[in-house]
Amino acid sequence: MDANFTQSIVSITEFVCSITAYFVATMNVIKVLNKKWLCLALLCACFSSVSTAQVNPLSFDNYVSKRKGLQHTAQAITQQKHATVAFLGGSITYNGGWRDMVCAYLKERFPDTKFHFIAAGIPSLGSLPHAFRLSRDVLDSGKIDLLFLEAAVNDQVNGTDSITQVRSLEGIVRHVKKVNPLTDILLMSFADPDKTKLYDEGLIPTSVANHELVATYYGLPSINLAKAVRDKMSNQEFSWEKDFKDLHPSPFGQQVYFSAIKVLLDSALTSSVSKYKAGKLPKMLNQASFTNGKYYGPEHAVYDQNWTLDRSWSPEDKLPTRPGFVQVPMLVSNKAGASLSLKFSGNAVGINIVSGADAGILKYRIDNGHEQQINLFTQWSTSLHIPWYLILGSDLGTGEHTLSLTISDQKDPKSSGNACRIVNFLINN
Repeated sequence: MDANFTQSIVSITEFVCSITAYFVATMNVIKVLNKKWLCLALLCACFSSVSTAQVNPLSFDNYVSKRKGLQHTAQAITQQKHATVAFLGGSITYNGGWRDMVCAYLKERFPDTKFHFIAAGIPSLGSLPHAFRLSRDVLDSGKIDLLFLEAAVNDQVNGTDSITQVRSLEGIVRHVKKVNPLTDILLMSFADPDKTKLYDEGLIPTSVANHELVATYYGLPSINLAKAVRDKMSNQEFSWEKDFKDLHPSPFGQQVYFSAIKVLLDSALTSSVSKYKAGKLPKMLNQASFTNGKYYGPEHAVYDQNWTLDRSWSPEDKLPTRPGFVQVPMLVSNKAGASLSLKFSGNAVGINIVSGADAGILKYRIDNGHEQQINLFTQWSTSLHIPWYLILGSDLGTGEHTLSLTISDQKDPKSSGNACRIVNFLINN
């Protein structure tokens, strides 16, 4: 073979090998660089994710209004070493959660103080029921030092009109203060999707506005948890669906409520005054407020043979009931035309009934007034014997009055009957 040709082949081979080596080396460098850039990219992504997740939480201080604070409660706890704390509300107060945390917090923070706790939460009940059950469920238990009061969720859900809300909330405040002027009262507005929607639309929920109205007017502390929850969700601190879950809050939601309440308690109970004196109550916001609301037993009515005074009523169907509204005396009838009358003294009258799937319609009049009609059936009646409170007359003149009512032969299209079950009459005198 020609020597020149052989040399040419060797040169070409060396060139190809060198090019190949260079290419392999270059690819290895690129791979290393890609790995480095990939790691850097992943690291940046992680920091970006962490940065997004680490929002600055909104302070609960923005939603707590201390006003005159809890001066008497601080004195009772730190000096008298004995305090009675009552919780008046609906199912969010009845269920375990924030209330238990408050009780545990007080006992742990003040181990030398003897506490008496009154749990007066009843599911489904708002400010109107609270105003008339206040004596039996709270005040009759003794001197109250601190009252937690919540009604905003059920006032909103139950469709309680704004005037009735104010009359009820103010009635509770003045009734409590009449029995013990020193009692501190804390008003709370809890959250629900309807309130969140209203806030998103730039509106203030009526029930929240009325809680704040009464609290401001009487200088009482309040906590707007409905607004706090909405704002914190907008701030991406948590979500309703994954965290809060329901208007009956998850354990997470209960902790949120307690955390806000603790902000107020931490501040209000740090010190006490040596001699706290309650100021004089201002004039009433509404002259027809239910300041002396009470139950008036069904046995006071005069009724015809179509009614039965059942000394321990229980449902014949399988629908559930509420504690305190089963196996108690009730005036019962399911017959159209059944009538009764009630003489009473006061400026307002109403009824506390149990409304089930067979709830009827009542026709009624007060004194010689025109006849009115009211439907006892509710949106929950097909699934529950729900305690329901209805005002039949208010702004009545002072003195004696007579309520006359009859079960109508008409009924709600969704109802299976004409039943009326009266647990109590409601009187404000």
